[in-house]
Amino acid sequence: MTTSAIPAITYPTILLAVFANQLCLPVPAVLFLITAGALVGRGSLNFSIVVLVGVVGSLAADYAWFMAGRWGGLRVVRTLCAFSANGQHSAVRARTLFARWGLPGVVFAKFVPGLDGLMPPLAGALNVTTVLFLLFDAMGALFWSAGYCFLGYLFSDRVNVVAAMVARTSKILAILLACVLCYLLWRAWELLRTVRQLQLRTISPALLHEKLQAGDRIAVLDLLDVEGQDDPTIVAGIPGAARISPTPLRRSAQVRAPTDVQLVLCCSSRNQITSARTAVLLRRKGITNVWVLEGGLKAWRELNLPVTTELCTAAQVAARFGVELPN
Repeated sequence: MTTSAIPAITYPTILLAVFANQLCLPVPAVLFLITAGALVGRGSLNFSIVVLVGVVGSLAADYAWFMAGRWGGLRVVRTLCAFSANGQHSAVRARTLFARWGLPGVVFAKFVPGLDGLMPPLAGALNVTTVLFLLFDAMGALFWSAGYCFLGYLFSDRVNVVAAMVARTSKILAILLACVLCYLLWRAWELLRTVRQLQLRTISPALLHEKLQAGDRIAVLDLLDVEGQDDPTIVAGIPGAARISPTPLRRSAQVRAPTDVQLVLCCSSRNQITSARTAVLLRRKGITNVWVLEGGLKAWRELNLPVTTELCTAAQVAARFGVELPN
C-alpha cells in the first residue's frame, strides 16, 4: 500500500487529537501517534515535529485541567470521578501515586488510563508550583508522544494495517463522540436530579447531633472520600458512625435496614454528590428511610460537633441496629 492510500494524518490533526484526548474526550490519540510514526518511516512526516505537536497538545490540555484544579480545588477531581463508573478507585490510585512519587508521578501517569486525566487537576488542587508542574508534565508528554510515535516507526512496514485501523476509527469517531456527549449530558442531568430529589431528605448536622444524643435509632454511614484525599484510618468522623466505601454499598444486593432505623449518609464533599448517588441506589434496593447529612463532614466539623477516629465497623452497626452491610 502506498502512502497515498493512507488516511490524511497531518500535524494539526495530531495536535487536535492529542489535545482532545487529554481533555478526556474519547479520541484515540495513541492510534494517531502510531500512524504518524509509521508515516515517519515512510518519509511523509518528520519525527521531531510529530513529537513536538504531541507535547504541545498534551501540555495545553493538561494545563487547562491544572488551572481548573487550582481554581476549583478537589471539587474538580470529584466532578471527574462522578462521571466514571469506578471513579473512586482511580481517584485513590491517583492520590496514592501523587503522595508516593510527587510530581514525577505525573510523568508515569501518562501511560496509565484513568490516572492521566486526574493527575493535572489533582496537582492544581494541591497547589503545586505551576512551573514545576509544566516541567514534569512536559517530560511525561515527551516520553508518551515519542514512545508511541517510535512504536509506529518500528512497524512502518505494517502501515497498511495501521491505516486500516485509522480508516475504521475515523468513520465511527463522529458517532462515538456524539454518543459520549449524550452520555455525559445524561450523567450530569442525573446527578443534578439526584441532588434535587434529596433536598427534602436531608438532615442538618445540629439536628442529627440532637437525635443521636437522644438515642434515636439512626445508623450513620460515613462514606469514604471519593477523591482519596486522606488515609481513611486516621480521618476523624462522627462518633458511632461506620466508615464504609460507597462502591460495595451501591453494588451489593445484601444491604438491608429495619423500617424503624434511619440511615444517614455523609461524605467529604459539601455538594453531597457521593451521598446522593448512594442514597438513590439504596432507594432502588427498597430502602426508603435514607437521609443525607447537609454539608457532609465538613459542615459537621464547622459546628465544632464531636468527632473521633475510633469509628464503628459494619459488623458493629449490624449488631446494634440490625442493618446488613457489605463487608
